[in-house]
Amino acid sequence: MHALDVLGDPVRRRILELLSEGEHSAGDIGEVVQREFGISQPAVSQHLRVLRASGFANVRPEGTRRFYTLDPEPLEAAAAWFDPFRRFWQPHLDALGTELARGRRQRRLVAARDSAAKADAVDEPGAPASGSPATARDDTSAAADTADPDPHTTEEN
Repeated sequence: MHALDVLGDPVRRRILELLSEGEHSAGDIGEVVQREFGISQPAVSQHLRVLRASGFANVRPEGTRRFYTLDPEPLEAAAAWFDPFRRFWQPHLDALGTELARGRRQRRLVAARDSAAKADAVDEPGAPASGSPATARDDTSAAADTADPDPHTTEEN
């Protein structure tokens, strides 16, 4: 079976994701896969058998339990198959990386500017601290000054 055929199945991809975290028992793998995909334990065992036969997974028996690990070599071979096609998407991924970096930089600059503005406001002598009664009174009176008058009342009342 070709590596891409093996990787084409979402259950096998999920098992490989689990194995990329480290060694797992067949029972642990089965528990996760059964919960996420709603398949039976024999179906999970069949997927593990395919992964073993295709070289993606290694098994280590320990008593009655079987422990699985990932063999990265077939994944490297599959990745190599994609090499001639990378030119189609790599520039787009590079551009995305640049935009993400710009966004992170912009957020850092805004956060630093906001932090500096707050520090300046606290350092001003005579300025009420944020949340102080004077500030609350000022905010309330400002809101009252700008509130729209009730259209059902007249100034004559």
